[in-house]
Amino acid sequence: MHPWPKTAAEAEEIQRRLRPRVSFTGPDRFGTVAGLDVHYRGDDELSAAVVVLDARSLQVVDQALVHGEAAFPYVPGLFAFREIPALVQALERLSKAPELLVCDGHGLAHPRRFGLACHLGVLTGLPSVGVGKTPFVGEFDDPAPARGSWSPIVLDGEVVGRVLRTQPTVRPVFVSPGHRISLETACEQVLRCAPRYRLPEPIRLADHLARYGTVS
Repeated sequence: MHPWPKTAAEAEEIQRRLRPRVSFTGPDRFGTVAGLDVHYRGDDELSAAVVVLDARSLQVVDQALVHGEAAFPYVPGLFAFREIPALVQALERLSKAPELLVCDGHGLAHPRRFGLACHLGVLTGLPSVGVGKTPFVGEFDDPAPARGSWSPIVLDGEVVGRVLRTQPTVRPVFVSPGHRISLETACEQVLRCAPRYRLPEPIRLADHLARYGTVS
């Protein structure tokens, strides 16, 4: 962990400094997939959850929950600085490091190309992907209604992610690579992890754990 910033200018400088460490090449198969999510119980009180699934069966194999406080004020584009310390604590409580992190948030689709999924991936060295429920940056078209349909998210002429339809006629999600994964593999993994619901199963269960203290 790097020293934690106290100002927005310091936080943006950390993002610019760490951004060159991001890689978009890595494995395309994973044995375990972890969903990460944070639930706020007030302005700054939070619960950070990690739920690890077997990548083939999507059965839960491990989980961790940490209660704490946000480590930074709310500033658009700097959201990772609020949540990463608690998420790292939760990851450290797992019995074994997962092979892929699926984050509730954005990765490359970020004003400085360094969202939460990129930041967490660089800090842990693990492949990571960001899955946003709502758009953050860029321009895009609505994808076709069929499951698996997608359209590119374009920011300043660069493709930074995809709008991906995980279920027929259901609102899409916003996928962008975080670290050590390609955009193509990221979308394949999100679809694989979303056989029934709009959100991929790891994030859906992590959200439940963060809110209610259980995945069931």
